Amino acid sequence: MELRTLRYFVAVAEELHFGRAAARLHMSQPPLSRAIRQLETEVGAALFHRTSAGVTLTEVGTVLLDEARGLLDRADRVRERVAAAAGAATLTVGILGDSTDPGVTRLADAYRRRHPHVEVTIRETDLTDPTCGLHAGLVDVALTRGPFDERGLTVRELRADPVGAQLRADDPLARRDSLTAADLADRRWFRFPEGTDPLWQTYWHGGQPRPGPVVRTVRECRQAVLWNGTVGMTLLDHEPGEGLTVVPLTGMPPSRVLVAWHEGDPNPLIRSFVRTAIAAYGSC
Repeated sequence: MELRTLRYFVAVAEELHFGRAAARLHMSQPPLSRAIRQLETEVGAALFHRTSAGVTLTEVGTVLLDEARGLLDRADRVRERVAAAAGAATLTVGILGDSTDPGVTRLADAYRRRHPHVEVTIRETDLTDPTCGLHAGLVDVALTRGPFDERGLTVRELRADPVGAQLRADDPLARRDSLTAADLADRRWFRFPEGTDPLWQTYWHGGQPRPGPVVRTVRECRQAVLWNGTVGMTLLDHEPGEGLTVVPLTGMPPSRVLVAWHEGDPNPLIRSFVRTAIAAYGSC
């Protein structure tokens, strides 16, 4: 069995969809399907149940998934040890000013246990760059939130968090059980500087451009609300701070926690980081 074919198999097994797996692997679906059929011939058994309702693993496929992950992990460890011997075992991680997230702590602990000899450099960025320097080539992998321009990047969702409207505690709307973006249509919102990714800007503006003070950090967002009575979106479970409150905001999609890296980057440390991140956030 070739490692490349096993990677194909793992992608299909995790996505349970050939189209999504092909997109994840940056290839077309026909050669992916052929590779899986060839692997089934080599194994001598079907790996997937294919029906009109979708794709599921067979019993043999479940066993192979466990073994394949182990083999791929060991192969990556070989590359990592060679890189370490060559003095090249370093990884630069971009984080979007949200390092208090318990998922980050779990990820850091798990990655450290897995790669004790890897030198990890953290680049924490403010809210003006949701790719945390990835597009600029400043980091190898980013732990961030969407949405943003994903061209040239591979992105995996780790978690989705509900959002709320951040208000002064004495604001009349703070007494409501929930709000919609329309309820806040005549209010000033905090916004990001000109040149910030438009997808990111639009999402945190509640879906449309709005006037208001320019902010760059979570702390500045809170201060804008406290001092000016500005409103804006924030994570529903974030501690709002003294004098502030957060009211559930309905009708808005949740904020997605993402891990992103450059499309096709062969660095095994990145692949290991992504797998570790998926496991760490899956236990949230």
